[in-house]
Amino acid sequence: MTSGPVVQVADLRVTRGGVEVLHAVDLTVAAGELVGIVGPSGGGKSTLMRAIVGVQANVAGTVRVLGQEAGSPPVRGRVGYVTQSPSIYDDLTARENLEFFGAVQGVGRREVQAALTTVDLADAGDQVVGTMSGGQQSRVSLATALLGEPALLVLDEPTVGLDPVLRRSLWATFRALAEGGAAVLVSSHVMDEAERCDRIALLRRGHVLATGSPADLRERTGTDTVEAAFLALIDEAAA
Repeated sequence: MTSGPVVQVADLRVTRGGVEVLHAVDLTVAAGELVGIVGPSGGGKSTLMRAIVGVQANVAGTVRVLGQEAGSPPVRGRVGYVTQSPSIYDDLTARENLEFFGAVQGVGRREVQAALTTVDLADAGDQVVGTMSGGQQSRVSLATALLGEPALLVLDEPTVGLDPVLRRSLWATFRALAEGGAAVLVSSHVMDEAERCDRIALLRRGHVLATGSPADLRERTGTDTVEAAFLALIDEAAA
C-alpha cells in the first residue's frame, strides 16, 4: 500500500477536558520493526496508541498508517490492536473467540488455527477462556489481533501482571512477528522490557523525551540501563 513507514506520527496533540495530554509527539514505525513506547503509568502511552489505531477523540496533527489516515476504512483490516484488558469472551473457548472475530474479518478455520499456533495455544483451543490463566487469556487476545495477518500490531501493556517466564515468552512472540515483516508497537511501563526493542520512545507526561535504540539512549546519557537513561533524561529536561 505504501513504501514509506507503516506508522507516521507528526506533531500529534491530544486534548482531554480542554487540557492537552499529548504534546507535539513525533514517531515512526517501519515494517519489520519492534518499537516500544515506554514510560510510567499515566504518561500518555495508551492515548498515543489509541490515536494510532484511530479511535482517540480530539486529535490534532498527522497520524498516518500505511499511508492512509489512521482508522480510515482502507487500513482498519490491516491493524491488529490489543488493549490492556483482554477483549475476549469468558464463556467461549479460545477457538470460538477467534472464530467469532474471524467471521467479522472473513478469515476461516485455517487462519484461526494458525493464530492459535503462533501464540502457543494450539493444544488449548477448546478450553473455555474463563478457566484460563491470565497469561493464556493474554495470548488469546493476541491471537485475535493476528487474524488477517495485520501489517501493524498495536499492543498496549500486553505483559502487565504476568510472571517473568510468560513475559519472556510473549516478547519472543513479538520479535518473531516483527521478523516476519509486521510493524510491532508495544507499550510498557517496565523499563527492562525496553531492552528487547529495536527502538524505543521514552514518554513522560505526554512528552517524548527521546527516541532511539536502547544502546543509543544509554550511550547518549552515559548510563548502563534504559531505566537509568530515562531518569537522566528527566533530570536533563528539568535542568
